[in-house]
Amino acid sequence: MTTPIFLDRRSVLKSAAAALPAWFVSELRAVDDPPKPTEKLKIALIGCGGRGRGVAGEASKFGTVVAVCDVDTSHAAAASKQFNGAKQYADFRKLLDAEKGVSVIVNGTPDHWHTLVNLAVLKAGKDVYSEKPLTLTIDEGKRVVAAVKETGRVLQTGSQQRSDPRFRLACEVVRNGRLGKLTKVTTILPQGLTAGPFKTAAVPKDLNWDFWQGQAPEHEFVPERSHFSFRYWSEYSGGTLTDWGAHHNDIALWGMGLDRTGPVSAEGKLLSKPIDGGYTAPAAYEVEFIYANGVVHRCISTTSSGVTGSPSTSGVKPGDQPHGVKFEGTDGWLFVTRGKIEASKPEILNDKFTDKDVRLMVSNDHMGNFFDCVQSRKKPICEAEIGHRSASLCHLAGIAVRLGRKLNWDPVKELFVDDKEANRHVAREQRKPWSYDMI
Repeated sequence: MTTPIFLDRRSVLKSAAAALPAWFVSELRAVDDPPKPTEKLKIALIGCGGRGRGVAGEASKFGTVVAVCDVDTSHAAAASKQFNGAKQYADFRKLLDAEKGVSVIVNGTPDHWHTLVNLAVLKAGKDVYSEKPLTLTIDEGKRVVAAVKETGRVLQTGSQQRSDPRFRLACEVVRNGRLGKLTKVTTILPQGLTAGPFKTAAVPKDLNWDFWQGQAPEHEFVPERSHFSFRYWSEYSGGTLTDWGAHHNDIALWGMGLDRTGPVSAEGKLLSKPIDGGYTAPAAYEVEFIYANGVVHRCISTTSSGVTGSPSTSGVKPGDQPHGVKFEGTDGWLFVTRGKIEASKPEILNDKFTDKDVRLMVSNDHMGNFFDCVQSRKKPICEAEIGHRSASLCHLAGIAVRLGRKLNWDPVKELFVDDKEANRHVAREQRKPWSYDMI
């Protein structure tokens, strides 16, 4: 599971002093808090699991959570209790229809429900903070981007590392050529789970299992399929390739300045086979992307559960390595992860930027940035197109691993080049009635 990071300015500054160069910390202290809403906004939470309730708790600093919705009534009840008796719903469509005064939705549903909920929210004229990965498929992302443009609503993807100053500094270092000519990027992700077979069980009385499965193929209830462990099933998610990949691959694209496009090829290899009757998402894998500028980007799984240590200057191999992002150039390397940033030479980080250097959008509070944009109508730091491109990179990796061969990709058309088999994976058939027709 992706470790939650709830970043606000106070916590950022508290941790920054020991982990960042002094000149950069001084810049952080000079940045004002995001302005608070001028009116008390009404918020609703759709998807009331632990992650959803946590994110809604962050949102409640900027408004009032007045309604909650989950197909598991026990989750909805827990959320209602947390948010002072917020009204409970079991169908997000009924919430959107009834709660006309709600202007902001927090989408904390499992991955396979993100897009249908987001499209319904946008259609209803509301702004949305959506958990990552933004989508289940590449085609879904194209639809969400189009809907945001059509409706003019604000959508923030929950890729909180964009609001962590370590990752921003890393990307600014790379963008300004301090590593020389960038040649290689490695994203190191935690290895997924390989377990099973699992036994079926009676559906819990509080859970609408058919609704929970939604667009995914119908299955008998298995406790390991629902709630927390849904991410390890390809029917609902992409394993750590999309769970952690949506974070670290997003930073790779940001650092390369390619976060509104993508690679021109992807080649993947599955390093562990799933167990029959068990988790179906890739657990151990390695993927190689190549970009039009010649940069090689490797995305690999690691057995390490922590983020300590540093990749060697000679490269990163699958296995027991810290997860994070490593950028390599002709003049040095940089490694960044949560709580740590380091480089091959001290001056790479310690030398202050000049007025001529490239500086990136500043957000030291991911939820605060979203609500700031709700008020200003500006684009947030991880808007729909960026969230879509980061998720697409993860989906490309999953398809490459599944097919086990090199795939050529057109990042403009967002289709595989002359490859009917691969293009069949750009979208998925949706189980009726849980399809685009329902919204």
